[in-house]
Amino acid sequence: MRSNTSRWLSMLIVSSAIFLAVIDIFIVNVALPAIKKGLHGTNSQLQFVIAIYLLGYSCFLITGGRLGDYYGRKKIFITGMLCFTISSCFCGMAQSGLQLNIARFFQGISASLMTPQGVSYIQVLFPEARERIKALGIYGIIAGSASVIGQFLGGLLPDTHFVVEGWRLIFFINLPLGLIAIITAITFLKETTRNTSQQFDYGGVAILTPALFCLIYPVIQGRELGWPAWSIFLLLMSIALFFLFGWDQKQKQVRNKTPLIDTGLFNYRDFKIGLYATIFYFLVQESYFLISGVFFQEGLGINSYTTGAYFVFQGIGYVISSIASVKLVHHFGKKILQIGISFMMISLSLHIIYLITSQAHPWTFMAILFTYGLGCGAVLPSLLALSLKNIPHQFAGSASGTYYTVQQSAIALGAGIIGGIFFYFTGSTPQLQNYVMAYRIAVLVSIICLLMVNICLFIMPDNKAEPTD
Repeated sequence: MRSNTSRWLSMLIVSSAIFLAVIDIFIVNVALPAIKKGLHGTNSQLQFVIAIYLLGYSCFLITGGRLGDYYGRKKIFITGMLCFTISSCFCGMAQSGLQLNIARFFQGISASLMTPQGVSYIQVLFPEARERIKALGIYGIIAGSASVIGQFLGGLLPDTHFVVEGWRLIFFINLPLGLIAIITAITFLKETTRNTSQQFDYGGVAILTPALFCLIYPVIQGRELGWPAWSIFLLLMSIALFFLFGWDQKQKQVRNKTPLIDTGLFNYRDFKIGLYATIFYFLVQESYFLISGVFFQEGLGINSYTTGAYFVFQGIGYVISSIASVKLVHHFGKKILQIGISFMMISLSLHIIYLITSQAHPWTFMAILFTYGLGCGAVLPSLLALSLKNIPHQFAGSASGTYYTVQQSAIALGAGIIGGIFFYFTGSTPQLQNYVMAYRIAVLVSIICLLMVNICLFIMPDNKAEPTD
């Protein structure tokens, strides 16, 4: 058994993957107007800077988890981190929206290789359920802190005039951070036992990847183009491919082959319900920062630095609440998450009452965003832990890959659906009243999604449970 210090050091090393992956989602949000100006981009390209990253991320997450099981988690972690660092540099060097989005797609694929190894390592390093929940909670705090840091840097760096344009620095900062992660992983991280007893499910990858693409791409691009026939066709194709994928995985399970997703995972009721809660929660999580960042800057005329500073208060609320919630969830279980969702819903209601005018006092912005952060901090670190708390370690790679695929797919869909609603109602030449109406409608949709999360939490088992039949 490894020493306690060694286990926690290994956890911190692999947590660098989720830290960088999350930073690169949130750092872009506040910087989007600066990126649009710097590359002379369009609103469609603006959405794709976020969505194309998430598309590459979500399409290969399960694959990344299974590759770690098959080839070794250390090897895949280092490979993913190296590719992530290189593709980040290409993002920073982009000269057009197309070049940036191509690099962002490969950055997302790289993130999908390194991120699942983090949760998989935690499942192996902390086999005891109580310690595992604590470790997963800390992992969630790290991910949430990355979102806070990302928002702040996304507001600060575009206004920074260095050797290159400020917005390019949001990608170049991954170079030193990525190199540190690679060096420490090579030096301290120990390889896990490889599972090569059966062949890797390349057929499952070949079905799931286009299924996710056919779902996410038309949702994002279809609205911008007026829902052409090809977008409807791709959505229908995605449904057919998901059915085919499910049938394929069940057949492989019956024939004692290793499927990409072990269907035994879905015998755990808390895991299934946790996935439903994850979908509704992450439809809101990323789209909130997308629409708020654009609304504050382009609608209300607040500069990027001030916008980033406002989001820091959301981050402060998140950090305070997340640290407390990781401890409280041991005693009160899912009730902490339900309270957090309620805080988020209250805050969003206050958003569309008090934050729709540039005349609102800065402290009003800070207080309302702080409240939203308190809610996020109660939910985000522990939702993953509650969903995976009863999953045996032999399912670690598949479970983490499945969870994060659902999570990132929901984030991408949120950017497409809720972000699409926002951009639809702003129109082509928006005035302040258009931004206000668009923001109100998009936020109301977000509140409905959060209500669905609370319903899922209400029916989720709150005690350690055995698999259901």
